[in-house]
Amino acid sequence: MSTKKINGIHLEKMIKNGLSNLSLHIDEINRLNVFPVPDGDTGTNMFLTLENGVNFAKSSEEAGAYLRTLSDGMLLGARGNSGVILSQFFKGFATALAKCTWIGPGELRNGLIRGYQTAYDSVVHPVEGTILSVTREGIELIRSSITRYSSIENILSMYIAQMKKTLSYTPQMLSVLKEAGVVDSGAAGFILIAEGMLRCLYGDMIELKTTLKPAQKTPMLNLSMFNENSEFSDGYCTEFILQRMNSPKYKQNFSKQKFINALKTFGDSLVVVEDNKRVKVHIHTLVPSRVIAYAQQYGEFLTFKMDNMQVQHNERDRIVENTHKPLSVIAVVNGEGMAQLFKNLGADIVLDGGATTNTSSQEFVDAIKSLDADRVVILPDNPNVILAAEQAVKLSGSDNVTVLPTKSFAEGYFAIAMDVPDSSDVDYRISQMRAGIENITTISQTVASRDYSFHEISCKKGDEIALLDGEIVCVNDNFIKSITDALQIIEDIDDKETCVIFRGKNTTEDDAYELSDAVCAVCPMMDIEIIDAQQEIYHWILGIS
Repeated sequence: MSTKKINGIHLEKMIKNGLSNLSLHIDEINRLNVFPVPDGDTGTNMFLTLENGVNFAKSSEEAGAYLRTLSDGMLLGARGNSGVILSQFFKGFATALAKCTWIGPGELRNGLIRGYQTAYDSVVHPVEGTILSVTREGIELIRSSITRYSSIENILSMYIAQMKKTLSYTPQMLSVLKEAGVVDSGAAGFILIAEGMLRCLYGDMIELKTTLKPAQKTPMLNLSMFNENSEFSDGYCTEFILQRMNSPKYKQNFSKQKFINALKTFGDSLVVVEDNKRVKVHIHTLVPSRVIAYAQQYGEFLTFKMDNMQVQHNERDRIVENTHKPLSVIAVVNGEGMAQLFKNLGADIVLDGGATTNTSSQEFVDAIKSLDADRVVILPDNPNVILAAEQAVKLSGSDNVTVLPTKSFAEGYFAIAMDVPDSSDVDYRISQMRAGIENITTISQTVASRDYSFHEISCKKGDEIALLDGEIVCVNDNFIKSITDALQIIEDIDDKETCVIFRGKNTTEDDAYELSDAVCAVCPMMDIEIIDAQQEIYHWILGIS
């Protein structure tokens, strides 16, 4: 084939095929992560970011119009550093092509150039040997070969070939990749998206498949907002994709308008989109069983999602009832115990950091907009969430939000603990919280999820590992020994006075006391507190100040 130009409809199919291609390789991309802790893996974050864009985007024959909505969805759904960078690439791509109805060779070249430039600009300290290098060299080293006679297939083929070549060099650019014997995961994920787009042009359509667990895609709900005494009037937000079937046991005389007219009798806020023999439906209904029974006359569900809107309504009412505050705090946590701890310390909104995925920009934007406060502080509590939080501040248009770059739950804990709620000086309160982060040392302990080797540290899957401020420092077959060895590496340990131990899931109280005694043996003058936080990723987190 030789496609000279594409419009928004073509582009939408290409992007969806890119998402589908990525979906087949999520676990493979995740395994390329050199770090042995599955804390927001690259494949998962990139998939969820692009998926949010695809679901948010509005079909249009105009390429620029489609790209604008795709980019907006990706920016809001961006998760983790890899997701933010991916969303920024598509932001640049969309900006360059904003006025285009059709994309030809020149427009595609300009879009790919603007894409990598925008991605670079989004990172404070760009690192070579990553997705940034691959997307830059992918277009810069072929741009002179692109003419007005070039086909879209030819351009993408050259682009992918060059990116793969650069990808093979990423271990030479970044020592951590070389020692681990892998290439950059974010770049590999981006190439999969580009390959899926190219395969679409050749008619090779890929079926979407994801191995993500439902919990990875479901936000934390405040279930206390609905109980046995609650009124129920808002109904259920029901969404599904129906695959119409050819079997004679299903009705074949499908009429979209007849389908819409029937569903209107069951609820409101109805949206029906037909794509060949698949039908996507959104409806608010008090009795979802009637919608389900009617739809199943024509086929079966590919996806199905149903949310109790009364829970959301009651939560909004609770927020509205809250009095105006001079300062509100948004914190990212993981685990019910940790969530309750931060709420008790004064966090107004607690977002679920997830076990293997990260908080999206959309979640931050929604949280910011729901608060009635003069100033807002965000505690990301994870280095892989900071970019998404900063991007959310820009998207929200708010100039009263401060992101304190907390890199662990321990730092977030000490930051919020240092707040002075009784003070009327908001700047002073924020400065106190910022001071709470300073001089905090965090030890995190867990089991290695994959083999790892970097510099003088190596571990096998299943080893007990201890991280000091995010870097692996000790490997052992005993979790207590790994932690106490890490303690003795801290240069100013003798000056530290306090140690807060956060217990994770599947740890016991006896283990906690045994660990406390071991810490006390190493640091006899240190005050020790144990908190049952129930975090999922790390078995133990120690905040030392």
